[in-house]
Amino acid sequence: MQKNPLTGKVVLVTGAARSVGAEIARTLHAAGMNIVIHYNASEEEGVKLCEELNTHRKHSAKALRADLQDDESCKALVVRTAEIWSRLDVLVNNASRFYRTELGKTTEYAWDDLMMSNLKAPFFLSQSAAPFLAQQEGCIVNISDIHAERPLSGYSVYCISKNAISMMTKALAKELGPRVRVNAVAPGAVLWPEGENELSEKIKQKIIERTILSRSGSPKDIAKAVLFFVRDAEYVTGQILSVDGGRSLSG
Repeated sequence: MQKNPLTGKVVLVTGAARSVGAEIARTLHAAGMNIVIHYNASEEEGVKLCEELNTHRKHSAKALRADLQDDESCKALVVRTAEIWSRLDVLVNNASRFYRTELGKTTEYAWDDLMMSNLKAPFFLSQSAAPFLAQQEGCIVNISDIHAERPLSGYSVYCISKNAISMMTKALAKELGPRVRVNAVAPGAVLWPEGENELSEKIKQKIIERTILSRSGSPKDIAKAVLFFVRDAEYVTGQILSVDGGRSLSG
């Protein structure tokens, strides 16, 4: 019987307490990996998810808090992760921020906040993780967005930050090869914005109509794509996979 290639391997998933990050954590855990669930403000959800995963497999998950806007906190998160099971095989840069920044009203704070969360933190986490990943011939999976290539009106800074993540993916693939693979997943209509960014049902329907598959996706679709890059894409690096139901091909 062939051994599961992910058994005993360790992954750090940032922003893993809820939403897409939690689904990524569950999927990689089900595939045999040990999981470090990073959270910042969502402590209750992070601890609950950790308990859930450990119920399925004892001592296979750990929840760690870190403020990714703080450089030292980023470094400490990576080091603590590598210490738990004496290795680090995969980094999933999922944590990010999303909110409206209308041109003419965008503040310097909003620019710094989005760039710090969506670009600077993933870069420095990757830099800190690289030596550990190289020891295991591991990989990095970044979460980009289809709006990195198709700007979303009213969200210019977010789109710019995600476009930079796509370039970071390609640049780090070149810098860290051949021992570390670096790829990205670019979600489309998977989870609708909430709160002040919530879209009307009419706008949601228009977005769905523009997808070739005529439906929205789910966090599970993103998690499956991450699993592909981690487990199955041994000869793939520097690539961005759009998981958008064909939205990026439509007009």
